[in-house]
This record gives sequence, C-alpha cells and structure tokens, in this order.
Amino acid sequence: MVLLAGGETWRTRKKMKAKGIRPDWTRQDDTVAIPPGAEDEVPMNGPAEEHVGLLLPSHVYPLFEQALRIAEGESGDEHQRRIGALWARFSAVAASNPHAWSREALTAEQIWQPGPDNRMISWPYPKLMNSNNMVNQAAAVILCSVEKATYLQIPREQWVFPHAGTDSHDTYAVAERAELHRCPAIRIGGHRALELAGIGIDDVDYVDVYSCFPSAVQVAARELGLPIDDPLRPLTVTGGLTFAGGPWNNYVMHSIATMAELLRRNPGARGLITANGGYLTKHSFGVYSATPPPAEFRWENVQQAVDAEPTRTALVEWDGEGVVESWTTPFDRDGQPEKAFLAVRTPDDARTMALIDDPEAAAATVRDDIAGAKVRVRPDGRASLV
Repeated sequence: MVLLAGGETWRTRKKMKAKGIRPDWTRQDDTVAIPPGAEDEVPMNGPAEEHVGLLLPSHVYPLFEQALRIAEGESGDEHQRRIGALWARFSAVAASNPHAWSREALTAEQIWQPGPDNRMISWPYPKLMNSNNMVNQAAAVILCSVEKATYLQIPREQWVFPHAGTDSHDTYAVAERAELHRCPAIRIGGHRALELAGIGIDDVDYVDVYSCFPSAVQVAARELGLPIDDPLRPLTVTGGLTFAGGPWNNYVMHSIATMAELLRRNPGARGLITANGGYLTKHSFGVYSATPPPAEFRWENVQQAVDAEPTRTALVEWDGEGVVESWTTPFDRDGQPEKAFLAVRTPDDARTMALIDDPEAAAATVRDDIAGAKVRVRPDGRASLV
C-alpha cells in the first residue's frame, strides 16, 4: 500500500511574505534520501529561448496559441471568441465541483475580454486564460493491491483500477520543435496508453486534459482526436487549472481523485487523464475504470518512438531576415504592451527566437496580424519588422 499526497500553500505564503512573516513550518531533514530520478533536472529552456529571455510559462504558451490560430487560418477576433468559449466550458465544470477554487460560472466574453479584473498578461491571454496558482489546495490518493483492499475490507464499490499508462517527453528546447502547434509526445503517448488499455478514444467516457493554458488543451485534444466542444464529454472533470485551481506540482492528483469519484458512480465508464510538465514538454497518460482491466496493469515508456519524430534546427545569435512564425506580446501592469517575443523561420527553414524590445513597436504586434511578416533579426536576438 502506498499513500500519494501533495499540497500547495502558495496563497498563504504570499500573504505572509507581504507582511514580512516567515512561516515556522516543519522542514524535511537533509538526511532524507532523494527519490531515484528526482535529482535529474529537466532543462526548461534551450539556448535560443534563453538568448532572448523567453523563460516564463505565461509567455511560452501564448506563443503556442498564436501558432494554433495561424494553423487554423482564424482571425484574432474569431480565435479569441473560440478559446473564450472553450474556457467558459471549463468554468462551468468548476462551478459544479465542490473542491474548485473558483465556482462562479463565467461567460466566454468575461474570459476573453480584457478588463480591470482581467488584465492582459501576454497577448492573446488575459488573466482568466492563465493558471491560478494562488491557491491553498491538497489531494491524496491511496494505491494498493486487490489483496490488500480485500484484507482491509475496503468496500468493493470504492475501488478504481488503473488500466494502462505511458510516459514520454518532447524536445526540451521549444525552438527545436518541428511545429509549435503540434506535439508528437502527446500523440504517440496518448494513443499508446489507449492501445494498452484495449480501447479507442471514442470508448472514453470522461477526460481530463491538463489545462494550464488554452493552448495546452487544444494541442492535446487535436493530437488525441478529441473535439473541444462536445457538451457530453467536456475536456475536464475538475474545471481546470484556471478555475478549479492550479497547484504548482499537484494538479494531476486532483484530477485523479475527481476522476475516481466519477468512476465510482459509473462503474462501467472509463476515464483518461493527461499530465503535462514544462512547456508541453513532459507527458503522462493514464486510463482508469471502476471495472477491473481484463489483464494486469500495463505501462510503457514510448520515448524511443517520440525521439524518431522530426525536429527543427534552432539557431542562436542568428543574423538575417526571416518571417514571423508565431509571437506573443507581454503587457505591463498598466495594461500596455512592453515587448514582443517572436518565433522566426529563417530562409533555410530553421527557427530562431527574437525579441522586439521597443514598447511602441510591440504595440503594433497586438493591433496587426504579423503572421508571415518579414522581420530583421540581429545576432543579439533583437528584431524589427521590415
């Protein structure tokens, strides 16, 4: 029997810090062994991203969002309304979740339209399209064998079985991704988890797609073959990281616990949970049901198949003229664009990352659709539209 537990106290700690209070909480002794693998740091950024300071999730995920919009051929207004509607459906699920941090059902317009309580963070994402990590939340899962559950006389109707799972990761450097709106690790890992469980995506009754930002949900849904607007099968069981709450390192335990409650009420149903770390980088998939699997639990690391997928050359300190592949524009707290990060395709179809650091020029990237526009990039990473 194993107890898995995790909690976050970010809201309390931030409030205490603002008052100059340092909490006198229990600290783990240095003699406690580090779990195998935990000492291996996963690089969050590659050289091309570091070169221009593209380091925050709130800047990287909007870059993916623009790539999705461009691939769909949508106007900025059409796209804002569509992802606002997607996030409104997540908000509606959170409203019925007693464990959600924010249980007010918001409309699509309330979500996508910037305002005093919904300031723009990084175009095209206002605050309500970002994770809400200012929470105090915890969740726990008990994992044990059927033999142990029987011995402890845990009622049969409480049991939920993991059927199958997979793990993999995409390239650690965002600039090396073949396409910014696709993710081979999700496509390969997700479909293999379903295969190991002996089912297809249409056999899944409940889904929780990791939902730090709208782009993460859309990329995963497309790779897995999930419609984003099916009223009978929303893409979250909790309400997602914006509305149910986004614990820093423990959200997926909330989705597993919530999924377990749903499956107990519907023993014949199956649930799929996805997990994401980094910038659409690390991925895990799990298939669950209150009905036992026909065979033992099956797990596979699909990294070898993911590594065989094509990638793109990332250039650092590149000097030349390319075209804008995607971009995002961070705003300051006064609601003004302060700079713009660009993903730029070079004439030989490599990619470099660039920065427009002039606020006035950055503002133009919000007013205008600069997809495919020519841009001059200097070796220091600074850029200007041609």
